[in-house]
Amino acid sequence: QVQLVESGGGLVQPGGSLRLSCAASGSIFYVYAMGWYRQAPGKQRELVAASTFGGLTNYADSVKGRFTVSRDNAKNTVYLQMNSLKPEDTAVYYCNADVRVRAGSRNDYWGQGTQVTVSS
Repeated sequence: QVQLVESGGGLVQPGGSLRLSCAASGSIFYVYAMGWYRQAPGKQRELVAASTFGGLTNYADSVKGRFTVSRDNAKNTVYLQMNSLKPEDTAVYYCNADVRVRAGSRNDYWGQGTQVTVSS
């Protein structure tokens, strides 16, 4: 019913920047929160940053001041601008969206994940 397609991952040197994008499509009535999680090898998936429809944001302490989450509600798209990247930011980044579909139900959806590697 709903698909999330991510783009923008890759390899970057420490101190560099990357921008992730995630577009939601399908039988969407309303998108509540959209955000990004990440999972490093051997670790649990963790919240990185999220935004409500109205623009309220929430960040993990480890990325505050370096990452910025934003949304284009008309396009059902969420972005993650990542600056001053560190090796510990290396992980698979997953897009997440809390969506009410046209049929009426409300569900959590996930993207396929995009690899971010920070290394010299």
